[in-house]
Amino acid sequence: MNEVSSDAERLKRLDEFTLADLEPIRLILRGDSVIDWRRLDFTSEDEARDFLLSQELRLDDPADRVRMEYVKTEAVAYLRRQFDYPIPGPVERATVPELLLMAAGHGHRAMCACTILKCMHIIHHLDGRELLFVLPMSDQDVFHIVEEKVYRVIGGMLAGGFPITEFVGGRKNKDSLITKLLSKQETLAAQIYDKLRFRVVTRTRDDIFPMLQYLTKKLLPFNYVVPGQSINSVFGFKSYVETTPLEPLLGQMQVHGGVDDDRTPSDNQFSANSYRIIHFVVDMPVRLPKRILDRAPAVAAPLGSVIFVICEFQIVDRDTETQNELGEASHAKYKERQKRAVIRRLQLGGGDPASTKMRAASPSDVRKKR
Repeated sequence: MNEVSSDAERLKRLDEFTLADLEPIRLILRGDSVIDWRRLDFTSEDEARDFLLSQELRLDDPADRVRMEYVKTEAVAYLRRQFDYPIPGPVERATVPELLLMAAGHGHRAMCACTILKCMHIIHHLDGRELLFVLPMSDQDVFHIVEEKVYRVIGGMLAGGFPITEFVGGRKNKDSLITKLLSKQETLAAQIYDKLRFRVVTRTRDDIFPMLQYLTKKLLPFNYVVPGQSINSVFGFKSYVETTPLEPLLGQMQVHGGVDDDRTPSDNQFSANSYRIIHFVVDMPVRLPKRILDRAPAVAAPLGSVIFVICEFQIVDRDTETQNELGEASHAKYKERQKRAVIRRLQLGGGDPASTKMRAASPSDVRKKR
């Protein structure tokens, strides 16, 4: 793997990874939920601080400290109100950074700390979503703020010599949105996750894990990866880790029945079987600038200063990207299959969506059947 020359900003080598680095990568690749975790893996105050920074929460900001304490109080109140949940005094009095470290321990206090943090995660997310709805902002304004954040981080990586051979970001245009919805069975009810999408191509396959580790610290916190929306057709997690310095960490991971080697294939009927990608969706926390918060209605005041915006990320290495652009796996072929299926559906109606995979009817086919 190629390292960045600067000691301050570089990718971690695999032999420097801790359990706190590896667990989030597995969550991303599988599309799991952090709510199902039994513990955190932080071992230092710096790790806890970095995690909070990835949530756009700053310990040196008095307003953010007040916000964190408010969310913690709400979580404790919920647990007592709904479950009569007993919480030891030291846990209830702990600050949020202390809770993060406590949740990495063992025993009853660790379990209570983890339970509170899970509820805080949900409450903070709900408030951020509500804040987005009450603000006088268009989608375009929101997307611009997200893009500024992503380009700032990725731009710094490119300037620092990180092993990135290509970076593409952008918004899905209206025609693409229409075609995508027409190709789905759900149509109007479908959730569009890739209105904002970003693609990173690394130099080598071995750069992918360090790249994901860095991005979870600087850009996209692993706890807001959308469960069930990940595709990993690149790595067999266990078999790959066993060939690296990460192998000793496998036995420490918090999984039931051991770490498996399953990939998470795409269910997109228009993708070729040979197509390989790491794809995941993040509800990314974005800190709003003061100029926007100053215009917010009074009801926004208790909701904090962080909103959440759905973004799609794709990561792949250069060799795999090259193979993806050959033959049936190419993007052009994918779009051709999708458009054939859409025109067939528009003109002929229903049918089994799976039957469109790799053999959707062309417009000329439709004319012949008419």
